[in-house]
Amino acid sequence: MPAKVTQHHQHQPDTLLRVVPHITDRMGISRSGWWKGVKDGKFPPGIKLSPRVTVWKSSDIDALIANLGK
Repeated sequence: MPAKVTQHHQHQPDTLLRVVPHITDRMGISRSGWWKGVKDGKFPPGIKLSPRVTVWKSSDIDALIANLGK
């Protein structure tokens, strides 16, 4: 009889959501610099959770950082 396989729920990097302070710390830019980049289309648009809360997929931020050096 085969062993029972138990699946554990694990967060994958592309499912993590990031808020502005995490992103600006990681990229070394100001909060206003981040929002200007979003407005100008240089940075990805966020996912609006409420009128005052916007998040970004960690995978989108990783891709942005990887492409900035190119």
